[in-house]
Amino acid sequence: MTERKIINLSADARNGLRTGNLLPLMERFYSVQGEGFHTGKPASFIRIGGCDVGCHWCDVKEAWDASLHPLTPVNEIVDFVASQPAKAVVITGGEPLSYNLDILCASLKKHHVSIFLETCGAYPISGQYDWICLSPKRNLKPRRDLLLAADELKVIIHDTGDFAWASENAALVKDKCRLFLQPEWSRYHKILPSIVSYVKKHPEWMISLQAHKFMKIP
Repeated sequence: MTERKIINLSADARNGLRTGNLLPLMERFYSVQGEGFHTGKPASFIRIGGCDVGCHWCDVKEAWDASLHPLTPVNEIVDFVASQPAKAVVITGGEPLSYNLDILCASLKKHHVSIFLETCGAYPISGQYDWICLSPKRNLKPRRDLLLAADELKVIIHDTGDFAWASENAALVKDKCRLFLQPEWSRYHKILPSIVSYVKKHPEWMISLQAHKFMKIP
């Protein structure tokens, strides 16, 4: 996928993408996790460009086109993460598993960094993680192996029809996987009452809110 999405590359750049020594980096920053199981924890955030899932409600559509984001050497990404006070990193996108993340993860582990992955689960896994948050999307359904590897299932609820989608995926994850329902941000006020009602009836689920947006932080 990566080489088809980023055109006019030199042979060295193509090889760097293939091996995972180069990644299209959209942004890197240090902040506090705002959603899911690790809400409230400080961490570095690495957002990798490139995604072909195409969720109409996506709030980072600028991440879709990998060619808009500079191919960045993995060592520069690792140096940034290692320089921050919290030795934890959230790898997100885009869809980070569109790329080979073996070298990135191995290099981060040399600095004793805890690695949290956020993925839709539609692509084969690469790299090693301390926590995998799987947020399944209807456009590209998650792979069976990713469902079984997930530590956290976070389903975005845009309308009440998404509860069935959440239940369908919850039936496929491991027993210890944490289950979260998260309101789609643009419909937060409209859909939250339905989520509260659903969780009260199905207590295996918890509610995830995008706390960083309420706090107005990245």
